[in-house]
Amino acid sequence: MPELAEVEFFRKQWPCSRSRVILAVEATGRRIFRGVEVAALQRALTGAALLESKTHGKQMLFRFSGNAWLGVHLGMSGKLHARPNQPADKHDHLVLRRKDQDLVYTDPRMFGRILFEISPRAPVWWTRLPAPVLSREFTLARVSDFLARHGRAPLKAVLLLQAGFPGIGNWMADEILWQARLHPRRRAGSLKAAEQRRLHTVTRSICRVALRTIGKNWSDPPSRWLIHRRWRPGGHCPREGAALRHDTVGGRTTCLCPVCQKPGKKA
Repeated sequence: MPELAEVEFFRKQWPCSRSRVILAVEATGRRIFRGVEVAALQRALTGAALLESKTHGKQMLFRFSGNAWLGVHLGMSGKLHARPNQPADKHDHLVLRRKDQDLVYTDPRMFGRILFEISPRAPVWWTRLPAPVLSREFTLARVSDFLARHGRAPLKAVLLLQAGFPGIGNWMADEILWQARLHPRRRAGSLKAAEQRRLHTVTRSICRVALRTIGKNWSDPPSRWLIHRRWRPGGHCPREGAALRHDTVGGRTTCLCPVCQKPGKKA
């Protein structure tokens, strides 16, 4: 599933342009548009221009002229891309046709979702999202409170909760816990104050670097990161050299180092 940095990369694939209006809108796949009046979306976006876009965790928001707002969640396999005009493929569920260029949302598994609203200001479903990881509001106090409220759950599962850590998915959660030297099965409420500070700092750092690399041009994050070894056969910890282990935590496959991520112990 695309995570914070991948979502930022895909957002930029739809270039904004006040001078290039949408000439036609093609929409297929009822599951993608659940809760949306597709005909109203097509009427509103035809003749409109894409003015700006932004991301929030795993969510994207596109603002069009005419007070039209399009929300996109990529789900498991969705992606956005722009291409020269051509007939839609079977997995192209939203195609915004501009002169010489199509803006396309493709999703083979159809776990993603499109939201739509006409409003003079950003929709409530956007403004009520939790504080982004790199915002001022994502404070240590907020993280500590969230960990306490989910105190009996394993850390890996808590990091995947979008209400507290928007944009964090499976590989980023593994990376955060490895860099913070915290075991995925530690109960969230068991972290000492110093461990909470480390988790907060590492989370923000990883998101910042991921956005500068993957989010910018799909380039690789630093070579010493766990991501480069987590699925490699016979992979070893970049820090300790120990053989990496795999486990299932919170229903998700998890990679960890048994040497530097000890359960219930300080790093």
